[in-house]
Amino acid sequence: MSSAFEVRGGNRLKGEIIPQGAKNEALQIISAVMLTPEKVTITNIPDIVDVNLLIELLGDAGVKINRISRDTCEFQADNVDLKYLESPEFKKKSGRLRGSVMIAGPLLARFGRAFIPKPGGDKIGRRRLDTHIIGFEKLGARFVYDADDNYFRLETAGGLKGTYMLLDEPSVTGTANIVMAAVMAEGTTTIYNAACEPYLQQLCKMLNRMGARISGVGSNLLTIEGVTQLGGCEHSMLPDMIEIGSFIGLAAMTQSEITIKNAGIEHLGIIPEKFRQLGIQMEVRGNDIYIPSQDSYEIQTFLDGSILTISDHPWPGFTPDLLSIVLVVATQAKGSVMIHQKMFESRLFFVDKLIDMGAQIVLCDPHRAVVIGLGRQHPLRGITMSSPDIRAGVSLLIAALSAEGKSTIQNIDQIDRGYQYIDERLRKLGADIKRV
Repeated sequence: MSSAFEVRGGNRLKGEIIPQGAKNEALQIISAVMLTPEKVTITNIPDIVDVNLLIELLGDAGVKINRISRDTCEFQADNVDLKYLESPEFKKKSGRLRGSVMIAGPLLARFGRAFIPKPGGDKIGRRRLDTHIIGFEKLGARFVYDADDNYFRLETAGGLKGTYMLLDEPSVTGTANIVMAAVMAEGTTTIYNAACEPYLQQLCKMLNRMGARISGVGSNLLTIEGVTQLGGCEHSMLPDMIEIGSFIGLAAMTQSEITIKNAGIEHLGIIPEKFRQLGIQMEVRGNDIYIPSQDSYEIQTFLDGSILTISDHPWPGFTPDLLSIVLVVATQAKGSVMIHQKMFESRLFFVDKLIDMGAQIVLCDPHRAVVIGLGRQHPLRGITMSSPDIRAGVSLLIAALSAEGKSTIQNIDQIDRGYQYIDERLRKLGADIKRV
């Protein structure tokens, strides 16, 4: 029996909260330790299921791991057990973890072979691996798909060779994996339509400190001059921008006064602006975001008076991971908004739970929902529900914290995959939430 959160809503929260290290950055950065036999020290690691599983997986594969504290870890991959990577144990364990695909690039670069399980993870639609595999092929890897085991085996004859490639989609994990493979390829690799999210910029900066030669960081055109080896380094993770967006939404929805400490303001891109479009007030104070208690917030319209549309877009556009949060926060705003989820086809299916709670939402199709704000005329009501994916889970949690009465959120393993000690941290702000 998996655990659930029991939430009694309606409390106004108050206080400071520190965002965790970025989950999506962590999975790439921790995979990159496989590129060098030297010691790599990583700080601000989020203590969450997905990240801990990846660290465990590297340990099983022979990487020396010294976890100095929950947020700091030393890695040394000087004696990797390639046999383990072909074992049934590895196939089983890595299949449970989305992030395990990220070790393929480093393994291919350093050892000339890699193994990728077919991805697991959450239910937000198909997550294709095509970008990863096609990129590896262009660098000269061959792959065999083992249908019995749901498994891709990749190998190179005579090492990887640099080349020009245009990605069919600016996949963050795809770009990261190809970059990690290309850093030790022979010659120059150029990747156009590369993802340029802060996570990826962080990875490139780290690789450059290890001795890689990557230019164009922050743009969608990366040039990588291959080197023969990489050394150790230290790296600190950015704060998780999805958590920061979630806390901004939480504050508005529960009429709370919250300060988000050390928010990495310069790396948040357009996120604060999107929440301002919902009418949420916030002040940037140094590297903190202060959100005052607001009785109401009004959704802006476009200049011609037409209904605001908020849609996701590759960076520096608005991240799809925060659309669920925006949608929930809009349910108690004054005004209406169209939420257009372009990148995934089943991330809006949690709106039926919000409708059960009393929200006014029209689900137009799998990609679009219109939210007609209640303007706090009546609160949402607590219900029992289950969380389909990480981001929907936290959106439902925010809804429950603002609702009248008791809500039970089941399947919270999905929330734990992405948010560390979320219940403890919310209790410190005055939330009535317990794990049962």
